[in-house]
Amino acid sequence: MEPADDVAIRVRDLRFRYPGATRDALAGLSLDVCRGEFLGITGPSGAGKSTLCLCLKGLVPAGEFSGSVSVAGQTVAPGSAYVESSALVFQNPETQIIGLTVAEDLAFGPENLRRDPAWIRAAIPVYLDQVRLAGYQDVDTYRLSGGQKQRLAIADALILEPEILILDEPTSELDPIGKDQFFEVLERLRRERSITVIMVEHAAEQLAAMADRVIVMQHGLVVDQGPPDQLYRNPVLFHHPEAERAPQISEVLFELLQAGLLPASQFTAQEEAGIQRLRALLENSVQSVAQRV
Repeated sequence: MEPADDVAIRVRDLRFRYPGATRDALAGLSLDVCRGEFLGITGPSGAGKSTLCLCLKGLVPAGEFSGSVSVAGQTVAPGSAYVESSALVFQNPETQIIGLTVAEDLAFGPENLRRDPAWIRAAIPVYLDQVRLAGYQDVDTYRLSGGQKQRLAIADALILEPEILILDEPTSELDPIGKDQFFEVLERLRRERSITVIMVEHAAEQLAAMADRVIVMQHGLVVDQGPPDQLYRNPVLFHHPEAERAPQISEVLFELLQAGLLPASQFTAQEEAGIQRLRALLENSVQSVAQRV
């Protein structure tokens, strides 16, 4: 167990059931997230991922709640105080964009937290620049593309200066270019700011590249977790027709591993590293054939 000072989020035996539901959305889940960690969350629809995100933000829905949740040292429960140290970006950015213009939307959060108006005016261009929306202050929000709206939603979260950033399937509405732009922004922000990131995501390649640890949820529980290179070797959760999707490179390497053509130590879920190992394996095979000839 990590020292208390190093834990940003601590969840113990969290159970939650929506009114009228026949089973728990969260069924006794326990989890620690370290400060500065990038935690990826994946799993099938209905696994409880979005419910967990809401609880971590302190937006506990109506229903039956038990267990304990601590976020940045603050206890979270139904009716508890707003958790200012965390920020949540929803799956669909249009559900949280409120202002008519980009600047109005970005100012909404800090205004409600009674931040100094002069600070807000100065901060708006700074945070827009961080998400590659510099100069968009006066643009109508309805004119933004899907990718731009998602980046605005991230800026809405970052201007609150959170210690913890929670992202609930932030790329599900984006085309491939928009996804690439989003992950470029997120990767840069992580390098520049030592924030804790929790991201629910099905884009396996990006998750493997960015996350320190990935957890898999099913039926309201964590069924496996670990660094991507370790987790994506699990043959029960991945690598069969009905499994969660793993990074393509890990699928190829897993087949080679199963065939005895790749040592376990060479398995990776990282695309660039995997390509290099495939190239080395192919070169060694060609040399072996040439020597036999």
